[in-house]
Amino acid sequence: MNIIKTENPTELGKEAGKAAGKLIAEAIRKNGEANIILATGTSQFETINQLIKEDIDWSKVTMFHLDEYIGLSITHAASFRKYLQERFLDKVGNLKAAYLIDGEADENNERKRLGELIKEHPIDVALVGIGENGHLAFNDPPADFDTEEPYLAVDLDHQCRQQQLGEGWFNSLEEVPSKAISMSVNQILKSKYIICSVPDARKAQAVKDSIEKEVSNLYPASILQRHPHCTFYLDASSASLLV
Repeated sequence: MNIIKTENPTELGKEAGKAAGKLIAEAIRKNGEANIILATGTSQFETINQLIKEDIDWSKVTMFHLDEYIGLSITHAASFRKYLQERFLDKVGNLKAAYLIDGEADENNERKRLGELIKEHPIDVALVGIGENGHLAFNDPPADFDTEEPYLAVDLDHQCRQQQLGEGWFNSLEEVPSKAISMSVNQILKSKYIICSVPDARKAQAVKDSIEKEVSNLYPASILQRHPHCTFYLDASSASLLV
């Protein structure tokens, strides 16, 4: 586990995006293609902004993403499919493939479909974040560290749903869905490289718990300590509680 500290979210995004770009380009040079995971949310704005500027042959890239609300329309402002379509896919052109989670499809069929696909595409680079409650994807505490299922149907806890409201994706807590399809912790850990972008003071305690406490499913992102090639990208605010 490596930690890179920057002054602000913009610098964080530049550093994380450039690092991801190099790893993706390296995978293409080595294997002729690259398989990646992208995260969403406000923490990823600057990282994705930089990533789309990198010199990458996107026609050789297959993309998966981490999670999506169950039952939320793709036209809703909070839809992660909408987020990735507008902020990434529309800007980089046609990828080799983009496997988005359809939260409006049958939950079990969708998890099976994606699970079979990701097993055929070993992930080279995963871009992730950490929630205010320490979640990794939508694996809220206590997270399931044991399952080998690639995708899970999960219940979102109050703090997780409050974060989505606080970030401005919904008008009220009642509007925030209570369930989602999420990539599992163990599936994320199968990625060769993990880049974890975490800006903002509201994430400072979660960052401290994830980096300094013993690995525990009560602090889901703490599992990243065990990954051989995981780098945390922090800004001054998110790193403010670290010893």
